[in-house]
This record gives sequence, C-alpha cells and structure tokens, in this order.
Amino acid sequence: MIDDLPPLREVIAAHDLRAKKSMGQNFLLDLNLTARIARLSGPLEGARVLEVGPGPGGLTRGLLAEGAAQVLAIEKDARCLPALAEIAAHYPGRLTVLNADALEVDAAAYLDPPWRIVANLPYNVGTELLVRWLTPAEWPPPWESLTLMFQKEVAERIVAGPGSKAYGRLAVLAQWRCDAAIVMTLPPEAFSPPPKVHSAVVHLTALPAPRFPADPAVLERVVAKGFGQRRKMLRAALKGLVPDVEDRLRAAGIAPTERAERVGLEAWCALARAVAEG
Repeated sequence: MIDDLPPLREVIAAHDLRAKKSMGQNFLLDLNLTARIARLSGPLEGARVLEVGPGPGGLTRGLLAEGAAQVLAIEKDARCLPALAEIAAHYPGRLTVLNADALEVDAAAYLDPPWRIVANLPYNVGTELLVRWLTPAEWPPPWESLTLMFQKEVAERIVAGPGSKAYGRLAVLAQWRCDAAIVMTLPPEAFSPPPKVHSAVVHLTALPAPRFPADPAVLERVVAKGFGQRRKMLRAALKGLVPDVEDRLRAAGIAPTERAERVGLEAWCALARAVAEG
C-alpha cells in the first residue's frame, strides 16, 4: 500500500462508485500502478499538479504519496466527492477538489505556474482537453508537462510520424510544441470495468518555443482541413482554404498532388506561413 487509506475496491464499495459509461469512466484499482504513473511525470517532491477526472482517487493518492505539494483535482461526478474528501483529510492542505467540468475551469486561478497535468482522462473528453492544452493563447504555456492516459489508439496518434496511418492533426499539434512519447501501456484488465481496448500513457514536455515558426490558429486550420479528407490530394483537400492553394503548396515545397499523411511537421508549418501571407 502507498498510504494508510483503504484499498480502492473498499472505497468504491463504501461509496457505491460504479463507473459510469456516460462519463467515460474506467477506474484504475492498483495503487502501485497509479503511483508508477504519477512517477512517470518526473520527480514530484514539491510539484504542483492538475488532475482531471480523479474518480475514487487512485492516481490522486499516487501523486500525493509521491510528494506533490499541491494537487488540483477536477471531478465532474459528484458521487466521487466524499471519497476525494477522505484523501484531502489524509493529506491536509495539499489537495483541492473542484466539482466542475474541466472544459470550463481556468486552472491558473488555483495553481501558480509552472504546473504539471497528470490524468487518467475520461475517454469522452480526452482529445478535446489535449487540443486545448496544446493551443493556448501564449507559448510557453503555464504547464511544463502532460502525463496523460488515453486509449492506446489515441496515444499512437499523438506520437505518430509522417507516412503512418495514425499520423494526423493530433501528431502535428503535439509535436510542433512538445516532445512526446508513449511511456507505458496497460491492458484492459487493469481497469474496472475493463474497457474494450488497451490504454497507454503519453508524456509530453513543453518546448520553450515551437520547433518551426507558424501562426497557431492558421496551422490548426490548415492541418484540420488537410487531414479532414486525408485520402484526397492536398490540392483537393485544401480547396477553398485560399484562392490559389496550389501556389501556396508549391511555395511551401509541397507537391499539390501530395496527401496529408506524407507531409512532415516542418512542411505543414511552411504551408501555414504561406497561407498567412495571403
């Protein structure tokens, strides 16, 4: 055991916390595993951490047991609050729990930068949260790293390279401003209830500046449109983006007949600059 609190199965039974499919919940019950995931974010002594979707608090306990000075846990499901309150009492002054939707919370109101984000993300909002964290108004962001659990398929999309079927918008947005790597995979039976797919933990470290210059809003728009019809040649997939799209593609060193999944990060940024010039 990582602390003197009851095992998670007992906590779930005591508070009748059956995972809700509608909320994308799958609870990790092995506290040694949650402590290991916490450690994957780096040394935690004195760290400030944002956690989304703590559920009964397995990862929360891992973060606190490993030495996090301050954890802000955002939990939408009010059923989980009594279990989280027990953890807060066990670690006085170190855990703040918000009963809220993570898409609507400004963590900067509660945490001084830099902080880390460590979460077993609810399946139904994980990708949307990641895109928001990767596209703040200013860079570098207030967070220094993201250690996030996703379905393995989503994790592979974040770290994929050009030419792979998994390569797309998520890979470009993540790798433009971060170092990204899959640091752990988990089988379905690690969770309760077991999901139908494997899961993986991705660790992303914010770079001081993007790898290549580009306007974030333009890059996001160009990449979203390019991969929106990934089987088409880019001259067709990007039709309507700008009047002379073939000229912009050539200016960026991209053949108009190329397909999105074969275009590397540097070329996407060059295309975003070429589009912005018009």
